[in-house]
Amino acid sequence: MNEKSHTELMKMDAMKRYQRKENFVQDLYIEMLLSEIQLRIEKEKLLLKIDSAIDRRDKKTFLLLTSKLKEINKKFGT
Repeated sequence: MNEKSHTELMKMDAMKRYQRKENFVQDLYIEMLLSEIQLRIEKEKLLLKIDSAIDRRDKKTFLLLTSKLKEINKKFGT
C-alpha cells in the first residue's frame, strides 16, 4: 500500500496552511500597493486642478480643491 503516514499528512497540511498565509500576505501587499498608486494619481490630478485654479485666479475653485486635498491628506495620513 502507498498510504501516507500521519506525519507526512501533518506536514502536507502545514505546508498548505503556510501557502494560504503567504498568498494572503501577498494579496494584502498588492492591495496596499494599488491603493497607494490610486492615491498618488488622485492627489496629482487634484494638484494640477489647484494649479489651474491659481492660474485662472479662481478663488472659489481653489478653496474647494484645497479643502479636498486636506481631506485626502487627513484620511490617508500624508
